[in-house]
Amino acid sequence: MNELNPVPAADAALAERSRKFGASEGNEGIVRCDACPVLCRIRPGRSGACSRYANDNGLLVRTDPVVLLAEAVEVGGPVVPFAENAEDWDGKILPANRAFVTGIGSGTTYPDYKPAPFIVSSQHEGVDTVTVVTEGIFSYCGVKVKIDTDRHLGPETAAVRANGEQIGHVTTAEYGSQMLSLGGVRHLTGGSKKEGNATCEAMLKLSNGEAVELTIDGGHGVIVQAGHAPIVDGKPETRMRVGCGSATIGIFAKQWQGHVDEVIVVDDHITGVLTEHQAGRVLDMKPAGIRVRGRKSTPGRYFQVAQPGLGWGGTDITEPLSIIQKIDAGLAWPGMRLLMTSTTGEDSLYCVLDENLLPVEAEMPAAVRQVVERIGENCEPSLCTVTFMAGAGGSLRAGVTENPVLLTRSVQSGTTRVTMGGAPVYVWPGGGITVMVDVLRMPKNAFGYVPTPAIVAPIEFTLSRELYLASGGHADEIVPMEEILRAHGGQARIENAVAENPWPLRRDVG
Repeated sequence: MNELNPVPAADAALAERSRKFGASEGNEGIVRCDACPVLCRIRPGRSGACSRYANDNGLLVRTDPVVLLAEAVEVGGPVVPFAENAEDWDGKILPANRAFVTGIGSGTTYPDYKPAPFIVSSQHEGVDTVTVVTEGIFSYCGVKVKIDTDRHLGPETAAVRANGEQIGHVTTAEYGSQMLSLGGVRHLTGGSKKEGNATCEAMLKLSNGEAVELTIDGGHGVIVQAGHAPIVDGKPETRMRVGCGSATIGIFAKQWQGHVDEVIVVDDHITGVLTEHQAGRVLDMKPAGIRVRGRKSTPGRYFQVAQPGLGWGGTDITEPLSIIQKIDAGLAWPGMRLLMTSTTGEDSLYCVLDENLLPVEAEMPAAVRQVVERIGENCEPSLCTVTFMAGAGGSLRAGVTENPVLLTRSVQSGTTRVTMGGAPVYVWPGGGITVMVDVLRMPKNAFGYVPTPAIVAPIEFTLSRELYLASGGHADEIVPMEEILRAHGGQARIENAVAENPWPLRRDVG
């Protein structure tokens, strides 16, 4: 167990729950924490294995404050100040109708039957609402990572590793992005203890916006951090593609007309050849007679011109002329102007055919260079996106209502809104409550862990008071927002709501 310095002041609600659920144990002041299945026995002045709960003179307390969101009166309005010595604060600094209690720092409902730590009533736009606030212990969770890059990171389904342990796999490549699926119950619980701990640690860091170094079997190393450019084999990426090779041809064909006789856009997926492409034909461009390697799909579109890699357009090509299979002497001519470029414009080569119809590198004309630079201008910055995905199961739903299936149905129907740390989530169709959230839209350090191993994440359910009572909700545990502010405002961490997020209590939020 970890020594605390200092032990925080006891949270009144948590202390009451300690007494109610019998956490005190023995005559040595030891407290048994029942916030997760580990059931730590915590000595006075120390915290449990997760460092989230501590023993303060025989009472179980939270080491981190609950996070309250403050809605600005207007976009860009002032941040509500946090008063560090506000034990006597009456809550007036944060109006009840502009406050939202998040699950961050709230505590859990383990072992399932307990009501959620906060069941908050408030009135918004004339509607009596209830928000059920808790931290979920998610054994069934993972992160989906979108990495904006043309670079080949590894074969699809290849193992992704952290500290040598497999924590996920490479999934499908999307338009200009490589996708990784990390975590999940099988990596958390289905392998060795070392694998489970490595998976939990990597997911926690990624979800809290920290950088994680990953390696991919048969591929490359990549450092991933939400909102930052990926670093592939030590090199930061800067651009994601403007489009595939065919799309790049289509976008810029008219701008090249009259300045070059042929353009080849090298791409691991679909390499484009201007004069064969429909765009070149519509512009009545003369066939150039250059045949590239690979499998021809439709006119001017070629698959598999090279192997995947870190070179031009996500291929292993560093010498672009090597993809030219032949030059037709009946169509090509000396002096013919050839441009080769990647899908990001980072790599380009301008050549002129000599008397033997061999491409010879030449100085790129300004008009051609301008279009290549425009390709780069139209490329968005290369970033990593991390979404946390989890299934809300027994302990979460039982903490909301005594009849959990009614909560599931109301979430699926949209009558109960789900947020995580006040941030909007995507609720997957189908059975259960499976949610996905962009971690950058949540308050900082919103995630924790327990050494089962599992990720601890905030979650809130907001619905009308009428529906909550009809669903078998824990009516005796409902506390008005004003009382929450009086009891916890002095020790809470108060943050302005993220400007791009809808206010979670508004009725018109989709």
